[in-house]
Amino acid sequence: MDGAVRSVDAWRVAPLGPVTWDLFAGLAERHNGVFGGCWCTYFHLLPDPPERREIGHRELKRRLVEQGRAHAALVLDASGPDGADEAVAWAEFGPVEELANIHHRKQWEKETVVRPDYRITCLFVDRRYRRTGMAAVAVRGALALIAEQGGGLVESYPHDLPPGKKTSSSFLYNATRTMYERLGFTYLRPKGQGNCVMSSMVASTTGTPAA
Repeated sequence: MDGAVRSVDAWRVAPLGPVTWDLFAGLAERHNGVFGGCWCTYFHLLPDPPERREIGHRELKRRLVEQGRAHAALVLDASGPDGADEAVAWAEFGPVEELANIHHRKQWEKETVVRPDYRITCLFVDRRYRRTGMAAVAVRGALALIAEQGGGLVESYPHDLPPGKKTSSSFLYNATRTMYERLGFTYLRPKGQGNCVMSSMVASTTGTPAA
C-alpha cells in the first residue's frame, strides 16, 4: 500500500507501509512497544516464526511491513516537534491468512459459516488521545482502506462488556461492542468470555469487488 494520506472524520489517515513505518514505530516506542512489547505482532503468529525469538517483535513487525504482510490504518496529527506528523492511533486489519492467531481461534473456526474477507484485530490509541473517539476514527480509517482494496465482508472481535462496567482503555485491545454497533457492525455471536464476533459488509470504492 502507498503512504498517501486520506481524510477520515476530519482526521488524516495513512496506511501502514514502508513509507509510514517510522510513524508507526514512533507510536509503539512512546508506549514501550504496546501491550507488553508485542508491537502488534500477536495476531500474525500462526505459525509462530522461529526467528521471532532471535530478532524480537519490533524487527519481525518491520519485516512483515516491508513484505506487505502487515496492514493498518494510522491516524496522524501534526503534534510532533516543529509540527511534524505523529501517528496517534492505529487499527490493524488484514485477511484471515495474514492475521490467523486470534483469541479463541478454535471456537471461531468451529462456529464460522461465512469466512470474512478481512478482520480487524487490534486497535491502539496514544494515551494523550484516549476517550476522545479516536478508536472509532482508526476503525473508519481501516474500513476506508479496505474499501480501496475492493471491500468485502469484515469481521472484528470487540469486548462485550456488561452494562455499566468500565475498564481501562489500555486493556481494550479491540474496543467495545457498543462502539462497533455505532459504526454499523452487526453482532453475530459471543466468542470466549467477554468478546464477541461482529461483521460489516464494506463496499468497494474502486469498482473492483473482493475476490
